Amino acid sequence: MLRWERGHVRAELASWAGAVQLEVELEGEADGTRETVRALAYPELTGTPEVGELVLLNTNALRRELGTGGDALVVARPEALPEAEAVDGHMVKARYTPMQTLVDALDDPASEHYETLRDAKGLEAMPVVVADLHSSLPAIIAGIRRQKRSARIAYIHTDAAALPAAYSRSAARLRKANLLAATISAGQSFGGDYEAVTVHSALLGAKHVVGADIAIVIQGPGNLGTGTGWGFSGVQIAEAVHAAAVLGGCPVATLRVSEADERTRHRELSHHSATTYGQALLAPVRLPLLPRTYSRYNKFHECVRKQVKSSILKPAQKRGILHEMVEIDAKGLRDALEEMPVRMTSMGRTLAEDSSSFLYAALAGRCAAQLLDADPDD
Repeated sequence: MLRWERGHVRAELASWAGAVQLEVELEGEADGTRETVRALAYPELTGTPEVGELVLLNTNALRRELGTGGDALVVARPEALPEAEAVDGHMVKARYTPMQTLVDALDDPASEHYETLRDAKGLEAMPVVVADLHSSLPAIIAGIRRQKRSARIAYIHTDAAALPAAYSRSAARLRKANLLAATISAGQSFGGDYEAVTVHSALLGAKHVVGADIAIVIQGPGNLGTGTGWGFSGVQIAEAVHAAAVLGGCPVATLRVSEADERTRHRELSHHSATTYGQALLAPVRLPLLPRTYSRYNKFHECVRKQVKSSILKPAQKRGILHEMVEIDAKGLRDALEEMPVRMTSMGRTLAEDSSSFLYAALAGRCAAQLLDADPDD
């Protein structure tokens, strides 16, 4: 069920590409008190509310005090009907919900890129980095750029978590800083620089429309986990690996690890990585790890290495899937992470509080860049 509340816009707090954050004063309670809340509006869906305007909010997530995604959301502007923008294609996203929106998709017959997508045969060995946490995105980019600064990178925003690509401030900032060439929203997600019907066509668009050297595929913010073996939204990255493999790309896995997570199932190697890479995949991936000469002097990294062997390599091998452990030098990666123009946070923890979670994402980025056979000083 939706929780509906009404209020008036008092101020615009912040905005970034595709999203506007507002201060909204809710209608008064019986005792005369008035509460002020933060609310998020997506101009693509509602237009941009003006100060003083009445807005209708969905406050489900706000009232449940959720972390990621715990915002009030502007659903409608009862006193204003924004003009609809012209869309040539017939692609509908967030389908059959009251907020379904028409977009111009790369693979729609009306698209200027339709012929390119229709004729595209594959990814031509393009590296494709996959991860289950959206917070890995800037760290992966840091690893890529430390190895090959000139690499052209496309981010594919999948639909397992936040559907609006605009919800990601980090992706917007990375795009503004020219660290991302483009964002492609795939499946039911929407609001990227480009839209695609599937992860497969998004990958082809990254290669043949964006001209990317490397693609990164991650769900949006708001990973959902239940504590059960298979009940987590990040398992969707198996689809991304299969898409990359069948299209002739080179899949690179980001290992989810943590030194600081209080939950046993996510400490050291997360069960999300063990389940996805060890049990869900039908195609091999590269698994970037620190060199053995480094990890043998560090208990945490040695433990991660052993868990990768026992929880990923062996179960996959029993099913005939031969993953490859790749040793990646971490030299310079901490500096690269600290230099990024996006604050590093994952599950509420910063780079200083849980550095390994970001380091392993950066290893995946460097691994992908090395596949380009680049000069490290390029």
